[in-house]
Amino acid sequence: MSRALACRSVPPFLRLRSTVFDDGHWMGRLDHKDWLAPNEVLKIFASIRDAGLITSVFKKACARRDYKPSEALYSLMIDRLAGARRFDDVEELLARARVEKFRFSDEFFYRLIKMYGNVANHPEKAMETLYAMPGYNCWPSTKTFNYVLHMLVCKRQYEVVHEVYASAPRLGVALDTCCFNILVKGLCQFGKFDEAISLLDEMPKQECLPNAKTYSTLMHFLCQKGRVDEAFELFERMRKEEIEADTVVYNILISGLCREGRVAVAFDQFKSMSSEGCHPNSGTYQVLLDGLVASRMFVEAKGLLGMMSAEGLRPSFSSYKLLIDGLCTVDCLDDAHHVLKQMVDHGFVPRMAVCKRGKDSYKTAQAYCDLVIETPPTTCSSSLPPFSHRGQLGRVPISRCPQIAGEVCPSISGRADLLVRFAGRRRTRGS
Repeated sequence: MSRALACRSVPPFLRLRSTVFDDGHWMGRLDHKDWLAPNEVLKIFASIRDAGLITSVFKKACARRDYKPSEALYSLMIDRLAGARRFDDVEELLARARVEKFRFSDEFFYRLIKMYGNVANHPEKAMETLYAMPGYNCWPSTKTFNYVLHMLVCKRQYEVVHEVYASAPRLGVALDTCCFNILVKGLCQFGKFDEAISLLDEMPKQECLPNAKTYSTLMHFLCQKGRVDEAFELFERMRKEEIEADTVVYNILISGLCREGRVAVAFDQFKSMSSEGCHPNSGTYQVLLDGLVASRMFVEAKGLLGMMSAEGLRPSFSSYKLLIDGLCTVDCLDDAHHVLKQMVDHGFVPRMAVCKRGKDSYKTAQAYCDLVIETPPTTCSSSLPPFSHRGQLGRVPISRCPQIAGEVCPSISGRADLLVRFAGRRRTRGS
C-alpha cells in the first residue's frame, strides 16, 4: 500500500510546498545573501501558509538584487490570493506589474478573467481586465474574448454584451462562429428573437458562417416559446444553405412538436431522420416516448419501446411507469405484463404502486408476483434487480405475496379468492 502511494504522481503545486517549517522560516530565506534561483523563489511563495503575507513577502523579494519577475511567480501569487479571496491584493500585484512593464501572456489573462468571473463573481472587473490587456503589451485572443462574452450571457448581463462585442475591432479580435453563437443565445434569452435571427445575415459579413449549433440554439428558444412553425422555417433554411442537421436539431423539433400535442408529425420527423443520415439517440426516443404516452397513444409507445430495446437503449423509470399505467387504463393487460417484465430486464426496480388503474388488473398483479417468484435468492448478483417495497430492497416473503398483489393493483385488494390463488402459486413454486 505504501509503495503504491509513493508511486502516485503529485501535482507540481504540492511538490513545491513543505509542511516542515513555519512561515517565518520561509520569509527568513529572503534575508539570506545567497543567490536564489527562480525555482527556490517559487518554493518560498508556495510554502507560505498565510496568504495574507504574500504581498509583504513579495515586497521583500523585490528588494533583492537577484529578483527577476516571472509569469509563473505572478500566477502562483494570484492563485493563492484568489483562493483566500484577497482580491485587493491581486490588484496591488497587477499595479506593480504594470509599473515594471511586465508582459504577460494571453493564457495568464484568460485565467485571471476566469478568476474574476467565477471566484470573485465580479464580471465588471473581468471586462475591465479584458480592456486593459493592451496596456500590458498583450492582445486578447478570440478564446479569451469569447469567454468574457459567454460569462456575461451566463450571468444575464445582457446590457453590456453588445458593448463587449463592439470592442472587438479595437482589441484586434477576429470574430468567429462561436462568438456569434454566444450572441444568439444571449439575445434569445433576452427575448429578442428577431435580432438573434438577423445575426444569420450579419455573420457572412464578418467572414463567419452559421453552423448547426447556431440554428439549434435559435430553434430551442423558439420551441420553448411555442413558435414551432418558425423553428421549422429555420430548419428549411438550413437545408437550403446545405448545413447538415445533427441529432440535437431533430430532438429539439420533435420535442417542440410533442409539447404542442402534434405527436403524429413528430413521429414522421423521427422516421425521416435516418433517411437524412442522422441517427436518433436515447434523447430522441425518450422525448418521443413521453409524447406518445402523454397523448395516450400507448400501443404506439409500446412499439417504440421495442425499437429502443433493439437499439440497446432503455427508457426512464417514469416512462415505464406511465406506460404501464396507461396500458392498464385501456385494458391492454397483456401488453402491460410484457412491459413490466421488460422493465425488470433493463435493471429497473418496480415499485408497489407502478400500476394502480384498470377495470381488472389481475394480470398485472400476477405479472408482478411472477417476477417476485422468479427472482433467485442471490438477487444482487443476478440479472434481475432486488425489488423495492416502501423503500426497502430485497426478496419478498411468501406470506407477503397476497398483500403485494393488492398494493400493486388496489382493484383486487378486496377479492380474497384471487389473493389466495396468488399465495397458492407462490407456495407451489417455492416447494
